[in-house]
Amino acid sequence: MIEFKDIEVKYGDFIAIKDMNLSINEGEFFTFLGPSGCGKTTTLRSLVGFIQPSAGQIIIDGKDVTNVPIEKRNIGMVFQSYALFPTMTVYENLAFGLKVKKLSPKEIDKKVKEVANVIEIKDEQLLRNVSELSGGQQQRVSLARAIVLEPKILCLDEPLSNLDAKLRVGLRSELKKLQKNLGITTLYVTHDQEEALTLSDRIAVFNNGFVEQVGEPYDIYNHSKSEFVCDFIGESNKLSSLIISEINVQTEKTFDVNKGAYVRLERVSLKEKAGCAKIHGTVKDYDYNGIMIKYDVDVLGCEIRVIHTNDGQAFYEPGRKLDLYIEPNDIMQF
Repeated sequence: MIEFKDIEVKYGDFIAIKDMNLSINEGEFFTFLGPSGCGKTTTLRSLVGFIQPSAGQIIIDGKDVTNVPIEKRNIGMVFQSYALFPTMTVYENLAFGLKVKKLSPKEIDKKVKEVANVIEIKDEQLLRNVSELSGGQQQRVSLARAIVLEPKILCLDEPLSNLDAKLRVGLRSELKKLQKNLGITTLYVTHDQEEALTLSDRIAVFNNGFVEQVGEPYDIYNHSKSEFVCDFIGESNKLSSLIISEINVQTEKTFDVNKGAYVRLERVSLKEKAGCAKIHGTVKDYDYNGIMIKYDVDVLGCEIRVIHTNDGQAFYEPGRKLDLYIEPNDIMQF
C-alpha cells in the first residue's frame, strides 16, 4: 500500500532522515513512535507532500508520488492544533473541502451528515461555531473534516496530545474502533508509548532519523531489538553484573555480565516460580496508586522495581526482606 524507499530528508547540512525503508499494509493502523526530534513527523509530512525528500521514493498503491502535489495524493491529515476555521460553524468546516471539490449542495449535505453521525457529532453541534467547542469536540471535528473527503490514507500527527488525560483515553478508544470500522489505512504519530501500544497494528520506533524496530506491539514490548527500544517502551529494570552472575549460576544460563541486561517490571515476581532464579532483596520504598503497588527493592546494591497487584493485604514496609523471582527467558540483553 505505502512504501518508503531509501528516503532521505535534509535541512541544509542536517540529515533528518537517512536511508529509510518502510512498508505499510492496506487497512493497517501504523504508528510512528519516538521522542521529539527523532524524525517521525518529518516522515509523515513527506508522505503527505509538505516536505520534499532529498533522495528516495514514496510509493502509494504502486505509484510513485514523491513529486505529486499534496491535493492529488488523496491523503487526509489531522493536526495536533486542529487547524480548523474558528469563525465558521462545524457544518461549514466539514463542508469546506467538499465545496472545493465542487460537489453539489445536496451531495455535500448528505456527506456531512453521514460523517457527523459516524464521529458522533450531534445535529445542534453542527450549527455551532468551532470556537465555542471544547478541545475534545474540536478534535472530533478535525477528524470528521479529514474523513468526509473519503481519503485512501489518514494521517494523524499527535492528535490527542492537547487533551486532558481522561478525554485522551476515551478518544483513543473511539479512534481505534472508528479506524477498524472504516478500514482506512492510518498513520499515527506519537511520543506516547501507551498510546502506541494500545492503538497500533504495528509500530515503527524512531531514533535520531533511523527506524530502530518495526513490529507488532507485543513484539516491540516483549522482544525489543535494541537497548533504545527497550528503554523507551515502557519501564524496565537494568540488572547489574552481580545479579546477572547470580542468575547464570542458578539457571546455568550464559548471559554476558559485561552487557546491559533488562527485565520488565511486571516480569519480576514476589511468588516462587519453577525455573526462576531467586534473588534476595530489601524494600527501600514503595509507590501506591490504588490498583497496584510499585516496590523499590535493593538487590546486591542495584535498585529493582517490582509491580505487585493490590490484594488488600498489608504493604511490605521499607526494611522488609523479600525474595524476588526472575525467569531467565524474560531477560533482554543487547
